[in-house]
Amino acid sequence: MIFLFLPLIYSCSTHLQPNEPVENTMRFEKDDADTYDIIVLDPQYDFYLKSMAQPENFYSEQYYKTKNDSYVLEWNLRYNQPQRYDANFYSTYIDYNPQTEYGLHFEYKLYNFFKFIEWKYNVKL
Repeated sequence: MIFLFLPLIYSCSTHLQPNEPVENTMRFEKDDADTYDIIVLDPQYDFYLKSMAQPENFYSEQYYKTKNDSYVLEWNLRYNQPQRYDANFYSTYIDYNPQTEYGLHFEYKLYNFFKFIEWKYNVKL
């Protein structure tokens, strides 16, 4: 399960040792039910999902995967260019593997996370 906090993104599975450098990477891991999920810690995200986003089955899982791959590539490009893009906004690298079977629900929520970012912060990814 992944918790997202805007504009910063954190993985709940990070365990830091004293004097260990902080690694801002969002990784996706299965939960106890053997599924992937995303939780965005911004109440407007839930509002966005319920009132503005298309229903989960509106697009296919493959559509979401393709879009997510593009969004993640763009996000990570901006993360890697802090001199050009706001390092406080793109503060986390997203470790997304399009070859992994995350499932429709996860792909839908990740896709809508990016759409939410575009809507709320008026950025084009």
